[in-house]
Amino acid sequence: MARRRNELSVDELSVVQSSKIEKSIDYKTALESFIGDCEIRNLRSQTIQYYRNELSSFYKLLREINFNGTMDEVTKETIKEVIIHMKNKGLKTVTINTRLRGIRSFFNYLKRERFIDDNPMGDIKLLKDRKKIVETFNDEQIDTLFKQPNLRSFVGVRDYTFMMLLLETGVRVSELESICLYDIRWNDSLIHVRNTKTYRERFVPIQSKMKTQLKKYLQIRGETKCDALFLTLDDTPMSKRQFQNRVTYYGKQANIKGVRCSCHTFRHTFAKYSVKNGAGIFELQQILGHTSMEMVKTYVNLFSEDVIDKHRSFSPLKKLDVRM
Repeated sequence: MARRRNELSVDELSVVQSSKIEKSIDYKTALESFIGDCEIRNLRSQTIQYYRNELSSFYKLLREINFNGTMDEVTKETIKEVIIHMKNKGLKTVTINTRLRGIRSFFNYLKRERFIDDNPMGDIKLLKDRKKIVETFNDEQIDTLFKQPNLRSFVGVRDYTFMMLLLETGVRVSELESICLYDIRWNDSLIHVRNTKTYRERFVPIQSKMKTQLKKYLQIRGETKCDALFLTLDDTPMSKRQFQNRVTYYGKQANIKGVRCSCHTFRHTFAKYSVKNGAGIFELQQILGHTSMEMVKTYVNLFSEDVIDKHRSFSPLKKLDVRM
């Protein structure tokens, strides 16, 4: 083996004399490092899976635009090219923005950990999108939905009960999934919600009608080794997908049109009826578990009877003599 040359070359001297250390990181290594950091920060499993999904899609998009460089070679122009490519593929604005949020967190981490010198997402803004009206069930749709479960079966009673609980509390389906028997505070008429999106546990109130239905369901459920409140026929905890599939199924059975039959629509519907029945903005925020007031204010602005009542008094047509 030839002996190493002792005298440094011009290029080697430039490395020694430079205050900047050249480094690069490939996509796979960068992604695993980022996911590892998410796990250290104890992010929810759903959040980590979201990052994995969106960043895996981002990697495919980079390949589709023929980018094969390292992460420090991704520029603002690269990101713009990816955005244009997503639009050309026909992706919806909400989908593109969801992906961009994941990409931003990824590059913020790489910049913070000094894997890259410049953050290509630094000046990239989310695409403007129209804010759609919040979808809710009306009285007739709720009545029809609750007529669908077969109350002569375990599955029917279980589904009827969990839909009642969604309407009564407005909990997220991920929160519903994690509710256990010991989370029901019967004497206080409360349910302890633990697996929250915001990491802030909270209590949601339930009234006598809900408590009665829960007791009926629990008598049928019986005792098992599983603590989860809602079980499958195999006595295993119901998953988010299973809750959603049941609501979708009943929506099809009821032939409901014009609104998406989902667990989240029950959450919006809870908010609508709460506002209409006089719930204050702070009570609504506490029960729904929102950290900011933005969504709560949206509910109030959309569903408050005060707006409708005041419009009757200031409507311009009141003083306009319109002849039909």
